[in-house]
Amino acid sequence: MSEDSKVQAAYGAEQIQVLEGLEPVRKRPGMYIGSTGPRGLHHLVYEVVDNSVDEALAGHCDEIVVRLCRDGSASISDNGRGIPTDIHPRTGKSALETVLTVLHAGGKFGSGGYKVSGGLHGVGVSVVNALSEWVEVTVRRQNNVHTQRFERGVPVGVLKSDKQPKEEKGATGTTVCFKPDGDIFTGGIVFEYATLSTRLRELAYLNGGVRIVFRDERSASVDADGKAHEEVYFYEGGIKEYVKYMNKEKDALHPEIIYVNSQKDGVQVEAALQWCVDAYSDSILGFANNIRTVDGGTHIEGIKTVLTRTLNAFAKKRGKRKEGDSNLAGENIREGLTAVLSVKVPEPEFEGQTKTKLGNTEVRGIVDNVVGEALGQYLEFNPSVIDLILEKAIQAFNAAEAARRARELVRRKSVFRKLYFAWKTG
Repeated sequence: MSEDSKVQAAYGAEQIQVLEGLEPVRKRPGMYIGSTGPRGLHHLVYEVVDNSVDEALAGHCDEIVVRLCRDGSASISDNGRGIPTDIHPRTGKSALETVLTVLHAGGKFGSGGYKVSGGLHGVGVSVVNALSEWVEVTVRRQNNVHTQRFERGVPVGVLKSDKQPKEEKGATGTTVCFKPDGDIFTGGIVFEYATLSTRLRELAYLNGGVRIVFRDERSASVDADGKAHEEVYFYEGGIKEYVKYMNKEKDALHPEIIYVNSQKDGVQVEAALQWCVDAYSDSILGFANNIRTVDGGTHIEGIKTVLTRTLNAFAKKRGKRKEGDSNLAGENIREGLTAVLSVKVPEPEFEGQTKTKLGNTEVRGIVDNVVGEALGQYLEFNPSVIDLILEKAIQAFNAAEAARRARELVRRKSVFRKLYFAWKTG
């Protein structure tokens, strides 16, 4: 190593930095929200909304209201139990202030507050606080209204509590309003309506019966009468309606959506599947505790494995494939498939804070077992459906085999031509 490349500054105890409170988040925001670009900006909203959805999963919330306000802030309200406001025994602060200012503080670490949740790391809302210019939290709980303001992660004053107005009739819930910090999100702090709309609609499908209201109050979205643009997402049919929505412009191979909803070893597995005639690739959306696992994981591995095994078994059983024939490949079987797979895991293991891949090894076997049993029963009683699916899969297999043989023929001809010219010129 050259002398020029060596660090010349002293390196002693005084060079060791200790970041306290929410300082690490502001110092390295990408470690917590993935990036400081548009993806990270919208992740702030997702983190707060996920907390409200966790209340819904616990059975205490059935309405969530998301507002994009005129001043560039975002507001998320729910009618859940409300964040606790009593004094926390370890921090000496209110539970609300603790949740907002201490990393890894929350009710999702096995203390009984939540059976299943997406907020595994306990850093979600505190990260939102750290990366916002300001945050205002309002909690309605036990006939009181509690409010507190934070600026760049630091409390401004103490928790204020007032008696709840009688007209609210003891309503409960939490409202978190925040404005992202322009010093952190240097690419801009303007929320994209379409981006948030897609995620909120997704959550409504995944949590059938939960009403999500999305309102854009920004000046560009207000009509001539001064009314804000608003959409309501409410789907009693859950993920079955999601598959129907995704296939609305496709030609379904079978009209009825195959639906699985069962539980094993504390893990709930819900799946909806439908094959389409005019699609030549698969579209499998995986979710773990309502979080979209874009990088897959053990639950996706489980459903792919069981689909391949089950349909190959039916192909032989129904005489579509002979004993000596090659098995249909997974991609052949999944051709034209639209599927939504949602698992609820009590102790989820995600890769990274942005939770894009599920790692629980036991989930692979549970999904395999639960989906395999339900799918097998459905196909036994619906032979016309399995025949249509197998016919499409066999066509895909034959097309792939023909393409493979054509490639090999081209390669052999190319090699022969080279040898021929080498012999002729030699």
